[in-house]
Amino acid sequence: MEKLKEKVSSPKGRKLVYIVCAAILLGWVIFRFAAVASENSLYVFNASRVAADVGAPIRAVEVYKKTDVLKEPISVKNNRAYVSGSRVDKFSAGQNIGDGKIISVSANIDLDSGMHVIRTRGVSDGLQYAEFVGNGYFVPAYAVNNESVFVIEDGKAVLRDVKVVRQDSETAFISEGLSDGDKVILSKVKAGDKVQAK
Repeated sequence: MEKLKEKVSSPKGRKLVYIVCAAILLGWVIFRFAAVASENSLYVFNASRVAADVGAPIRAVEVYKKTDVLKEPISVKNNRAYVSGSRVDKFSAGQNIGDGKIISVSANIDLDSGMHVIRTRGVSDGLQYAEFVGNGYFVPAYAVNNESVFVIEDGKAVLRDVKVVRQDSETAFISEGLSDGDKVILSKVKAGDKVQAK
């Protein structure tokens, strides 16, 4: 053991140890580059190349025309509610609200409150939801951007203009621009991207 210690501590021995360590380090670096190159050729770590070749995996929903309900929140007290001018068009006489109905919606602003007055019948006090029933296409509200949605056509993302009649906090009601069986994209994409629905 003493002889080995002496050989390693000699200048020649130290030089040999440095050469062996450098050779091991160089061999490891070459091995890693070769492994990464091999993985890239197998698409293991190259998601962008896979997306360009076969399409990026995205979320989409297939839509069909149906009758459904959108709900608009409204606070009622003593069968009266007050709404701003920007929301008044979401309510109309005869609309179901909670266990009752809306009787009237004032066209003019109430001078005392600065709001439009909605009168109801048979509605409990507190937060209620006025129902709007429509027949068309119902998609998640976040899929709609400036009256347009992305749909899948021939494996690509295509921007389509639509007519949004109304939307609540979660769902948009679309009357025009979609057809039965269209796949509306829910993921973030750009026009022309190759996509595949998952």
